[in-house]
Amino acid sequence: QAPIGPFQIGSFFGRLRHFVDIIDPSTLFVSEKRLKECIKLLDDYKHGSLPPGVFHALCTQAIIHPDTGEKIFMPFRMSGYVPFGTPIVIGLLLPNQTVVSTIIWQWLNQSHNACVNYANRNATKPTPTSKFIQGYAGAVTSAVSIAVGLNVLIQKANKLNPATRMIIQRFVPFPAVASANICNVGLMRHNELSEGIDVLDNNGNVVGSSKIAARHAIMETAFTRVVLPMPIFVLPPIIMSYLERFVLRFLQSNRRLLLPIHSVVCLVTFGLSLPVAISLFPQMSQIEVSCLEPEIAMATDCKVVTYNKGL
Repeated sequence: QAPIGPFQIGSFFGRLRHFVDIIDPSTLFVSEKRLKECIKLLDDYKHGSLPPGVFHALCTQAIIHPDTGEKIFMPFRMSGYVPFGTPIVIGLLLPNQTVVSTIIWQWLNQSHNACVNYANRNATKPTPTSKFIQGYAGAVTSAVSIAVGLNVLIQKANKLNPATRMIIQRFVPFPAVASANICNVGLMRHNELSEGIDVLDNNGNVVGSSKIAARHAIMETAFTRVVLPMPIFVLPPIIMSYLERFVLRFLQSNRRLLLPIHSVVCLVTFGLSLPVAISLFPQMSQIEVSCLEPEIAMATDCKVVTYNKGL
């Protein structure tokens, strides 16, 4: 089902405005009764039985998976990504990390990401539990290995002065998380590559199953997971270094304010970067039939088919 809303999702800015509504944390508190009312409104809208000017509530798209029609578990919805993910981001960016603390925070981060990727995948084909476990183990192992390796290299770089070393340490999480995110998406959704995903014609009917469309979906999603942590892990270290340097006297006499300030910076950055990242590509993407498997072309007269990229 294509996203329905007041914005033109064919453009980046239209999608951005759409996803700002979808990730609204207030949708986490929608009651079961209200959700059923919204689903009925949406069904009425689709069948043209609503009078002009009356619209559905976007909360259905924030809560219900488009393929399964089932509720997504609250911490793994896109609207829950920032509230539940920010404490982990704060932990990842804390200075003077030990090997143990790095392992713990990277494990928590990739555990959350794995569940978000799984919950928002293309679910037109069932995913065995073994695939989930393999993806989870691969993503966590890669993240921890890269982060710990970079930390050890920095700690051995004796030529760097302490201030420079601390700044570099704060940037370590980005390459670690970005590379792990790629592995995470690929491994958590590897089943789509082997089984293919459903592609739909102009009327929303399933034309067939395509592995090529699955590859496009996973590549696009993986790219958004590289863009997502970029501002989150680059801007807060810069802002905090600036604050510590130019507001040094104030912060030295109020050390307890460092963590709250750091937390606010991370929360704002995360909240701004998430809608931008997931708006890079439409959730319901289109691809030319000529680019897909021959059996897909033989099964439809459409020039272009649609598939759920996932989020």
